[in-house]
Amino acid sequence: MLRWLVLILIVMVLIQYFDPWLRRIKFGRLPGDLTFILFKRVWRLPLTSAFLLSVLLELISKII
Repeated sequence: MLRWLVLILIVMVLIQYFDPWLRRIKFGRLPGDLTFILFKRVWRLPLTSAFLLSVLLELISKII
C-alpha cells in the first residue's frame, strides 16, 4: 500500500513539473481531467488524458 502512495506522489510531482509543456500540447484538457487547488497551489490530474495515452501505447505495442 505504501509503495502505491509513494508512486502516486511521484507521478503527481512529475505532472506538476512538466505541466507547462503538457499544457502546450493540450494534454489534460479533456473531460474527466481534474484540476483542484490544494495548499494554495493548482494541482492537475489528467486522468482521461492518461487513460487515452495508455490505450494508444497499448495499441502500438500490440501492432509492433
